[in-house]
Amino acid sequence: MFSTLSPGALGLDLDHARAVELAAAHGFGGVDPDLGHLRSLGASGAAEHGAAVKEKGLQWGMAGLPIGLDAPAEEFRRALGDLPADLELLAAAGVTRLGTWIRPMHDQLDHRQNWRLHQGRIALVAALLEDAGLRLGLEYIGPKTFWSTERFPFIHSLREARELIAETGAGNVGIILDTYHWYTAGEDAAQLAGLTDADIISVDLNDARADRERDEQQDLDRRLPFDTGVIDLDGFLRAVAAAGYTGPVKIEPFMASLAERPVDEVLPQISGLLDRAIAVGEQR
Repeated sequence: MFSTLSPGALGLDLDHARAVELAAAHGFGGVDPDLGHLRSLGASGAAEHGAAVKEKGLQWGMAGLPIGLDAPAEEFRRALGDLPADLELLAAAGVTRLGTWIRPMHDQLDHRQNWRLHQGRIALVAALLEDAGLRLGLEYIGPKTFWSTERFPFIHSLREARELIAETGAGNVGIILDTYHWYTAGEDAAQLAGLTDADIISVDLNDARADRERDEQQDLDRRLPFDTGVIDLDGFLRAVAAAGYTGPVKIEPFMASLAERPVDEVLPQISGLLDRAIAVGEQR
């Protein structure tokens, strides 16, 4: 595992060049790629940029997939047609991971209809990524306060997400494991047993509010890792380490207060929390 600076996940408004510099300065092991920045560079510039990031001792985290899996049909077709050009840039820069989330409910499509839609679309996207040497991560969303807000609940657990991935038949698709969704889905370390490095694309760390029950937790109201102790981070991290996971680990708390503080004060704290988390995993 390696610690990763993901400015967007922290709510920090940093341009990509500065994010790379700050990641190196504050002891992160990696930084999330910025597809918009790579588009501005072109293929040859993207390759040079990837080499420069590597020279700073940083690895690439995970880029966001520029396609909504549940987008309207015409929008999805257009995005799918544009995807190969973006994948060329990402591959040139040395990026190997892209990720997106699965919307856990729908007002019109029932569970089976939504399942078929996602199964087919994930298979199409995964095939394009495989041709470019890239892997796709899917994040399930756990809070009941979110997935229960529309008529038809959809995937909101690790088991369901893994079943969907298996049915796509794609070998380059795995899970984005987020402690917040793992906790709000009512899961524990036992559900992580048997996972391998190939099954996990990225890991997000958070804690939860201590004044709310599990089913009362709100998706966008989280706490920094090890803050409240509500989430069993030690058990989670040891299970992830036991899986042999070698990829990026970031913090995604959705806390507006972080953006109100000086960035050179926030990032040492975030880097230190990630170092602590990785050390916990190594103690298994």
